Amino acid sequence: MSTKDFVEKDYYKVLGVPKDATEAEIKKAYRKLAREFHPDANKGDAKAEERFKEISEANDVLGDPKRRKEYDEARSLFGNGGFRPGPGAGGNGSFNFDLGDLFGGAQGGGAQGAPGAGGFGGGLGDVFGGLFNRGGGPGTRTQPRRGQDIESEVTLSFSEAVDGATVPLRMSSQAPCKACSGTGDKNSTPRVCPTCVGTGQVSRGSGGGFSLTDPCVDCKGRGLIAQDPCEVCKGSGRARSSRTMQVRIPAGVSDGQRIRLRGKGAPGERGGPGGDLYVVVHVDAHPVFGRRDDNLTVTVPVTFTEAALGGEVKVPTLGGPPVTLKLPPGTPNGRTMRARGKGAVRKDGSRGDLLVTVEVVVPKDLGVEARDALEAYRKATADEDPRAELFQAAKGA
Repeated sequence: MSTKDFVEKDYYKVLGVPKDATEAEIKKAYRKLAREFHPDANKGDAKAEERFKEISEANDVLGDPKRRKEYDEARSLFGNGGFRPGPGAGGNGSFNFDLGDLFGGAQGGGAQGAPGAGGFGGGLGDVFGGLFNRGGGPGTRTQPRRGQDIESEVTLSFSEAVDGATVPLRMSSQAPCKACSGTGDKNSTPRVCPTCVGTGQVSRGSGGGFSLTDPCVDCKGRGLIAQDPCEVCKGSGRARSSRTMQVRIPAGVSDGQRIRLRGKGAPGERGGPGGDLYVVVHVDAHPVFGRRDDNLTVTVPVTFTEAALGGEVKVPTLGGPPVTLKLPPGTPNGRTMRARGKGAVRKDGSRGDLLVTVEVVVPKDLGVEARDALEAYRKATADEDPRAELFQAAKGA
């Protein structure tokens, strides 16, 4: 988009919104119009396609708070489409000239003997270059650059994952080169990249009124080019740096969870914010306990008589004293009971439960008295068939 568009085009009118429209109102208007005039919905309609391009262009400016501010400033400065005439203007109350002459390079001589574009210190292009940070003049300033994101891994014990832990994490990332203080230049000041004029990005058209932005290949996205490249960083201003930091892993993390720590990644450039640190957590298995969401699980063996007659059994907890659970008479194998508040820590600080699964243990060796007792039990319950309902159900099916 040319700087001239900022003066001549009324993007608010294109989207049909007032100048004080909120971001939400602008977005809503754009989506409505984009659906109405999208080329896919108006195949072969050249007017609809042109309208769609105008809508997209208007949204590119008004949908970006920074560009919208620049646009409003330009429209205010140059009277919403042209200079306001003063005394001595043409009889029709306006100047008769081509705006393209203003935004182009300096011509031979200006009207009425005045200097050409040089009267504005190199043309209005330089004025707009400073205003919109798109020009290549001395006022151009390279933009702050956000640091890269870093991903690391950490392995915790089962208990550390449940209760949370602070662990040392050694990271290696790009940081400002210490040899050249991040400038990339050994003994001089880097110059602004002429290709991207310091922005670090170049735009290319993709058709349909859209444009794509890519990192500048000449300066590799920095916006600056070293005149005397630093030998350590080869002019990039960045060098590999290692550091160790203490990272707090919150309680209740699960195996494979990815934690984001804002601003803890690689440092930014030219005052830009740091990147983010992503920590992938691995959790070692526990020989006794398992995990099911915020609950812990444990399997507790019980004897046949405890299951049949009922009783109290002690159950271990993770990092705390055991709890006692009461088994009702006739507890079947595989039944799960709940010990409340003995599970993993939740986000709100409360704890889940401990899910206790009963496993009836059958003894491998029986003494004489135990065998005689079981034989007597078998005779006493000979009339009971635990599989009768099974066969009846199978027959009915």
